[in-house]
Amino acid sequence: MKRIVTALLLLPLVGLGASAQTTGDAAAGKAYWDREAPNPTACRNCHGPQGQGAFGPDLAGRGLSAAQVLRAVRKPWGIMPAFVESQLSDQQAADLAAYFASLPKVAEPGKWRFEVPAGASPGQAMLINIGCAQCHGPTFNGPRGNLGAVNASFDEFTNLVYNHTTALPQLRASLGNKNPNIDMGNYVRTRVTEGMLRQIYFWARDEIGFRVPMRGQIAKGEAGPSGVTYAVTVGNGGLQGKGVIAEGVTVALNIPADTQVVAATGTGYQGVHTDEKTKGNVAVWKLPRSAPKDEEKLTITLSKAATASDNLHGNIRWAKPAPKDGPSTDVVDIAPAPL
Repeated sequence: MKRIVTALLLLPLVGLGASAQTTGDAAAGKAYWDREAPNPTACRNCHGPQGQGAFGPDLAGRGLSAAQVLRAVRKPWGIMPAFVESQLSDQQAADLAAYFASLPKVAEPGKWRFEVPAGASPGQAMLINIGCAQCHGPTFNGPRGNLGAVNASFDEFTNLVYNHTTALPQLRASLGNKNPNIDMGNYVRTRVTEGMLRQIYFWARDEIGFRVPMRGQIAKGEAGPSGVTYAVTVGNGGLQGKGVIAEGVTVALNIPADTQVVAATGTGYQGVHTDEKTKGNVAVWKLPRSAPKDEEKLTITLSKAATASDNLHGNIRWAKPAPKDGPSTDVVDIAPAPL
């Protein structure tokens, strides 16, 4: 499979388009390559942070023209997905070609970001060996969240893979998510077959479990006579009537040092405990379940306001869905409170 990937960009281009005449800017190409979120393509995950190669072939110092870069992006020879104009334009392809030309050629390509661990199930091994894990990680967190949001069928999953640039915006719209950035391109059925995807889908659904799109938000603290009160909203962002239900939900908020919890409200409040790993104090709530569009309103009053260096933040975990074997590692972080 890796030989298929390394064939990418090795063939000469025929029938060059207008992009062959486009002048590239190496600095702009570097800016495109290096940008963090939102990053519409995340090329570095497969081709290496400096284009030195990893799962995908090395690009640095290869002498690739703008037209060759554009051809490889629009109609890849290997297993790479095809990216559309809104993700990478002719000018951006020229800029990348100029950036690659400014880099030294490597003696040997780098290593994959993630390799197949010992004892991996066939589904997880397939996920890693065809490259999905290089962007999505070996536990497929982002896509499992998308699948869990609608309790997706296999056909819905394949549509997200083969028609990603149109299917993902449609999924987001159904969930009320207006994020315009589409990170991945569209995979080709003849290279990423339905047989491959079946192994990944059923591993994600039946072995590790779909991921519940839980979310939490802390509002800015409001000072009162007894302390500073923070409102916390916890909910399931799945599609109502279809998405996966979280069972045995635990909400934990990390309490800043030298701060006392004066009061707390909300379903299932368990009080303050010492976290075994951090040795710090956490306020805990236990919710029996959270179905799509369910929301819980919690509050916590602290003896003093949190600070930028030691702020109120937390996470959400759930007991089910869970892996068929072994402990669950699924967790959703709750961002620090606004100051």
